[in-house]
Amino acid sequence: MTEARIEKSVFLKASPQRVWDHLTRPELLARWFHPSDTELTVGKAYALLSNSGDGSKVCWGEVLEAEPPTRLVYSFTHNWLEGHETRVEWTLSAVANGTLLKLVHDGFAGAKVDVFDSLCDHDAGWDEHFAKLRERVMEAETATA
Repeated sequence: MTEARIEKSVFLKASPQRVWDHLTRPELLARWFHPSDTELTVGKAYALLSNSGDGSKVCWGEVLEAEPPTRLVYSFTHNWLEGHETRVEWTLSAVANGTLLKLVHDGFAGAKVDVFDSLCDHDAGWDEHFAKLRERVMEAETATA
């Protein structure tokens, strides 16, 4: 496998700032992904917590770059990666009537786990999260319209 990475994109009927808020603010992250222990800001460690409410960490890392509201990059790992850190990059571009949100999740090469299986699992997971994100962003837009 030459390049172990996931690339996805979605069009959202909301401003880049509204989408950015859904990527970085704990209360909005909780609505489509996992609750965060902190706002995602550059240089800060973060932990995404279980949706069960027991406070256990599901994913964690550090925010490496943040250019509100156009680009967010963070390291990303969880127990199933056995300590291997991957990288998630979000790019937000304003388009007519909304935002084009792009995701690149890379850094799987060199993991102790089966890389292809891990890519497949994460790819399916991101599909589920993108669907929830689209719903939550639309709900937020409808509520403010």
